[in-house]
Amino acid sequence: MLPLQRHVSAIAIPRRRFVHGLAAGGVLAGSLALNARAWARPEASATGTAPVLRGTEFDLVIAENPVNFTGSVRMATTINGSIPGPTLHWREGDTVTIRVTNRLREATSIHWHGIILPFQMDGVPGISFAGIAPGETFTYQFKVEQSGTYWYHSHSGMQEQTGMYGAIVIEPRYGERHGSDRAYVVQLSDWTDEDPMRVFAKLKVQGDYYNFNQPTLGNFIRAAKRHGLSAALDERRMWNQMRMNPTDLADLSAHTLTYLMNGVTPAGNWTGVFIPGERVRLRFINGAANTFYDVRIPGLKLTVVQADGVDVEPVSVDEFRFGPGETYDVIVRPRDEAYTIFAQAMERTGYARGTLATRAGLSAEVPALDPPQWLSMADMMGEMDHGKGVDHGDAARKSRSPGTGSGDQHGGMHAGMHGAMHGGMHGGMTGASAASSLVRHARTEYGPSTDMRVDMPRRNLDDPGVGLRNNGRRVLTLADLQTTGGPLDPRGAEREIELHLTGNMERYTWSFDGQEFGSSTPVRLRYGERARVILHNDTMMTHPMHLHGLWSELESPEGRFLARRHTIPVQPAQRISFLVTADALGRWAWHCHLAFHMDAGMFREVVVA
Repeated sequence: MLPLQRHVSAIAIPRRRFVHGLAAGGVLAGSLALNARAWARPEASATGTAPVLRGTEFDLVIAENPVNFTGSVRMATTINGSIPGPTLHWREGDTVTIRVTNRLREATSIHWHGIILPFQMDGVPGISFAGIAPGETFTYQFKVEQSGTYWYHSHSGMQEQTGMYGAIVIEPRYGERHGSDRAYVVQLSDWTDEDPMRVFAKLKVQGDYYNFNQPTLGNFIRAAKRHGLSAALDERRMWNQMRMNPTDLADLSAHTLTYLMNGVTPAGNWTGVFIPGERVRLRFINGAANTFYDVRIPGLKLTVVQADGVDVEPVSVDEFRFGPGETYDVIVRPRDEAYTIFAQAMERTGYARGTLATRAGLSAEVPALDPPQWLSMADMMGEMDHGKGVDHGDAARKSRSPGTGSGDQHGGMHAGMHGAMHGGMHGGMTGASAASSLVRHARTEYGPSTDMRVDMPRRNLDDPGVGLRNNGRRVLTLADLQTTGGPLDPRGAEREIELHLTGNMERYTWSFDGQEFGSSTPVRLRYGERARVILHNDTMMTHPMHLHGLWSELESPEGRFLARRHTIPVQPAQRISFLVTADALGRWAWHCHLAFHMDAGMFREVVVA
């Protein structure tokens, strides 16, 4: 999907079965069009799970079907009549052929997220192919060169947000490194009854339209009691002067979203059955258009064994956060009768949930939502707080700390965010030294598309993020990940490319280096070169950055290889770097995987030639 493509409005509901997603949690509409060479095998002992197709040849049909997740019937974009679409099981080393037929009244596409393939098969209209016109069939064909958990979704208009997504499970050629007795796909997503273009229009008018966790008088009174009236006034004045909101963690909330697990609402309670003592592999996929999820299973440790489809050294945690586009495989050993799979939205207004149980119909206690936390000065200014988690009550004290300049308690804050080096320019292509402590901003960042800049970004990768700091649980961080076997390419970087993630919340614009996609030029890589990419987040939001066609090999602040990823979340005021080997010729997309951020301009083309 290219930014600002438009979605066809909902049509009158035809006389056919609709998907009902209330307490019943059903996700199937009509009959499935299955090819004889790709057979269906429903996941045993689970409710609400998508059909499973196995083989090397597949037929997928894109159409509109009525759905009802909230009590109101709406039109959805479906694959073979289901939400999620069929789970595709492939085998590493096989060549797969997927025929996609478009029965919509608008063009469509499928992008195979995280799959390394020829760029003509990548499925991004306007970059890798023309798209699939109404009534046409497009044949994707490529050799499967990897294994693990991935997913697929539309890259056209708003179709991903209206239901067009599904899971991919690729069997390793030599068997799984981490065995299990049974496995379930757990695909998280979000749904809105509103027309997505209407949602987008509201955000353009008011960026925090759906944020109901606004600072209140009660917050002010509690802050005054904890830190004194003067500090509380300073804090409130600081945020007012910036015209920013410390609770603006996500664009959307439960005010418009319904949170789904395998296409089932919380009331529907998706259930996976186990025998006590079994090793159960859960393949978590964040297929949401707009939601970061914090996932835990109270009473169970989660052993993370795979990130973005790639095996990692096992790490035991209580909880992990992941954004749209990311996947994590975890292994659990349940022994009691029932456990809740709890996935709360990062802004803490709602959740998706399901159950692991010894038999269908059981459920466990559903935890209360954690209280929302405010962004800290570390999230705004970076290294001035040394990258450590700071609760919102520290903001006023930090803004008055020694060395902030000229006696103005807000001077340090403005210097940190807005006092960029006016003479400096990296232009998105000639990155500053990785060792420098003060960054350089492109001239294009000084314009109406950018409302803040961070001069000293934090580089720590051991921060779980706002809302997860010091919560008493062991939370996975990027620093915990170690891909098994090391990097694909042992070479160091030949050059550096630095790009800043920028935005203006009042205008609701998102961009690289202050330039939306329409005014940008491609990032160019020489075929075969090894480059270091530096992403520097100058905004208050976390962005899951997805580079198509190439692996992103995340490195520590000291330059040590950590993990191979296809989607990397970059927290506010954070600097992240990774190495890329330009081993795939063609034109590729690179964007934030929050759908409205991509639509609003945080999208670039990458050309490897």
